[in-house]
This record gives sequence, C-alpha cells and structure tokens, in this order.
Amino acid sequence: MTKEKWEGHIAILFTNLIFGLNTPIAKTVVPVWISPTALTALRMSFATLIFWIIASFFPKEKVSRKDLVTLLFGALFGLVGAQLSFATALKYTSPVNISLIAAMTPVVVMLMAAIWLKEPITFKKAAGVAAGVAGALLLIFHSSGAAKGPNEMLGNLLSVINIITYGIYLIITRSVSLRYSPITLMKWMFLFSALFSLPLGWQDLGTAKAFSETVPLSVLGRISYIVFIATGLAYFLVPMALKRIRPTTVSMYNNAQPLIASTIAITIGQDIFSWDKPLAAVLVFSGVYLVTQSKSKEELKG
Repeated sequence: MTKEKWEGHIAILFTNLIFGLNTPIAKTVVPVWISPTALTALRMSFATLIFWIIASFFPKEKVSRKDLVTLLFGALFGLVGAQLSFATALKYTSPVNISLIAAMTPVVVMLMAAIWLKEPITFKKAAGVAAGVAGALLLIFHSSGAAKGPNEMLGNLLSVINIITYGIYLIITRSVSLRYSPITLMKWMFLFSALFSLPLGWQDLGTAKAFSETVPLSVLGRISYIVFIATGLAYFLVPMALKRIRPTTVSMYNNAQPLIASTIAITIGQDIFSWDKPLAAVLVFSGVYLVTQSKSKEELKG
C-alpha cells in the first residue's frame, strides 16, 4: 500500500473515531438542551467561520461554477441532510439503533458507486462489506443497557435517510475532492450548508436551554465537541480520505463506529468486556482489508 493510501486510511479512521464518540455525546444534549435544527444550524455556522478564517492563510483556489454546483449539492446532502436527520433521529431512537443502521452505509455506497461511478462489485468487495456489517451487527446485538426511544420507527427511518444522504455526499464529492484542497471544499460546502440550515434553526437557537445562564459547563463542553471536533475536524478529514482512497473503502470505516463506542464504554465502566467484542473487531477490520484489496475499475481494465 502506498504512503498516500495509508494517509487516506488514517484520516478516515480518525473521522470515525470522532463520529463514534459523537453519537452518545449528542444524545445527551438533544433535545433537552438544544433542538435538532438549532444544533445543525450551530454546527454549520461555526464550521463556516472556522474554514473561511483558516482559508485566508492559504493560497486561494479558483473553483469553477460547475464545481460550485457540485459542492452546493454536497452541502445539501452530506451536511444539512445527513446532520439534520442524524440530530432528529437522536430525539426519537437510541444511539444503538443509529449505530446499527450506520453500519449499512458501505452497502449503500457500494450500490451507488456501482450505478454512478461504474465501480465493479467484486467478490472481495462484497465479502468485505458483508464481514464488516456482520461485525457491527454482532457488537450491537450483544450490547447492553440501550434505552429505547419514544418513536423508534420514525427515528430509524431518519437514520436510514442519514446514511443515504451521507452516501450520496461521498459519491458526488469524490470528483471535486481530487481537484481541490480540503480547506477549499469545506469553506464552500459549509457556507452553503449554513445558508440552508440557519433559517430552519434560527428561532430555536434563541430559545435553546444550552445558552441559558443555568447551563452546566459540561453541557457546553459536549456541544463544543460536537461543533468543533465532530463537525469541523471530522469533515475536514473526509475529503482528505476521498482524495486518496475510494468512496466504498471510506464508507467501510463506518462499521468501526460501534466498535469504537463499545471500547470506550468498556474503558470508562459503562459496558463489560465479553466474547463478542474481539470477534466483532476481527470481522470489522477484515472487512476493511478485503474492500481495500479489491480492484477498482481502472485496475480491472489494466
């Protein structure tokens, strides 16, 4: 494996470590301290400020009008659509259910890549996706103490919308990820996403309990993690990964999210170690390896 591909794998691994932590953290603040629409607007707005400030210290890249349209749709699906559906799903269902459905992301991306990018569904790739999903399912079905939400069907439906919109985002932004730096991509996509999400969440932002005088510092700390780490840093790493490895491989790492969350829960005493944890780890990372080793369209032509 080349150095560039290693960098892509490391970037997306860190992304999913961040996302793995984000689901249980976000569940503690939505909707008690802040509404889904307000949280989404807050994430998009702060990320816009961060990336435009950072971009001012780098050489300016000229983005074509056609690519700006692609970035607009990337923002609509991958930022507003995915994050708003995620935040709203937290209101109705459990983090475990959301993680379960998120494990299906590679399947969705593999099918989309086959249709739009004409990526072949090789035996290795199909086996890798199956192994990764099996590992995630094994881990989730043996997790303990997951609280059920007030409307699981609606929450689960929103989680499905989340992985579909995120999958579309990975596919449609693949081409522009190869042409521009992550800073340029993020500053434009977050600007578009802020323009979409602010009208939806502006009123709720003004009345959110998270910004009242009685809010605990721990709540502000959790919201800061969601806004700066799980939005700004995580989405900065995604185009870095897409520039180096294929969308299907990128999506495979979603299967590591429940594994990461479970490991952290065991470490801090929220869960117990059991036989399924190491077996799930083997399945998840075997799946990543098989997808990584499968041949792309260009390699099959060669």
